[in-house]
Amino acid sequence: MADEEKEEEVAEEPKKKSPIILVVVLVLVGLVLAGGISFFVTTKLMAGSAGDGGGGGEVRHSDPGVFVKLGDPKEGILVNVGGARAGKYLKTSIILEMNPGKEANLTEEGKLKPVAETKILDVTLQLLRSAKMEEFDATKQDDLKKKLKDELNAALGSGSVYDVYITSFLLQ
Repeated sequence: MADEEKEEEVAEEPKKKSPIILVVVLVLVGLVLAGGISFFVTTKLMAGSAGDGGGGGEVRHSDPGVFVKLGDPKEGILVNVGGARAGKYLKTSIILEMNPGKEANLTEEGKLKPVAETKILDVTLQLLRSAKMEEFDATKQDDLKKKLKDELNAALGSGSVYDVYITSFLLQ
């Protein structure tokens, strides 16, 4: 009888240890997985925001830009859009963030040189006049800004315009 009690005690001890060991192993595996997932997510988010503020693929400039408003200082730009028969007018204020390192475009005071100003206004007005009415939809404003930036950089030299900002937009 004493032998049977000892066998029961010996048999019960491994049964008690094995659930404890299993719980400890599962907790450790869970912690490792949580840490790995956190590391992966953090590195992906940080890598996406470190370059250009959103992972858009463009290289962000390092120099602070010079802001230049196009057209009349108070009124901005007024242009006939949608073709001659459309009878639609666009009144907008566009501000360009220019590269201060491009000496061909800016004076020492940060103002546009006459040649650069003429090219910028010509490209901007041509683009706005030739755009279809669908392109002026609020959901497509980012496409319009990107197209304008690309056209201006083609006319002024690559890297001349950092960004395009539309501060007012009235289509009538």
